[in-house]
Amino acid sequence: MKKIAIFGKPGSGKSVLSKKLAGATGIKLYPLDLIAYHANGDRVDRDTYEKKHDELLSLDTWIIDGLGPLNSFYKRLNMADTLVYVDLPYWVSYWLVTKRCLKGFFVKPEGWPEGSSVMKGTLRGYQYLRLSPKFWNNEFSEKLETLAEGKTLFVIQSVSELNNFMKNHVQ
Repeated sequence: MKKIAIFGKPGSGKSVLSKKLAGATGIKLYPLDLIAYHANGDRVDRDTYEKKHDELLSLDTWIIDGLGPLNSFYKRLNMADTLVYVDLPYWVSYWLVTKRCLKGFFVKPEGWPEGSSVMKGTLRGYQYLRLSPKFWNNEFSEKLETLAEGKTLFVIQSVSELNNFMKNHVQ
């Protein structure tokens, strides 16, 4: 594992998993939200994002957490040697987005851009979850199987699988 792409729906535990995996492997973590958004929660312009994303992909090692624009997402999947797809049930993702919001009133959420509004991010998370079935579906899973040829692929579909993955790969 040298180039690891971690992705999935909002509120699926990607940020916590990514941070722990980075700590365990010594590979630097690059959360996409930190290059895709300004501190106020507004998106950076596409050219700035693409340039920074391409710079990250050119590094020898990385863990990149998130989705981002689709062209950069598929570029990242092609460049990665390890793919971690966190595909929790929708009700779990909605609960985790809500839990993150509630906790966010007291503690900044894991991997959250400095100065970003927890409420604005939560509403964006709900919006993405509502739209997610158009992307995170059987067609994507089939495409992922093809993209994963010659790579290590982990598909995590429950909180217990997520916990087991962390136990087996992070400690």
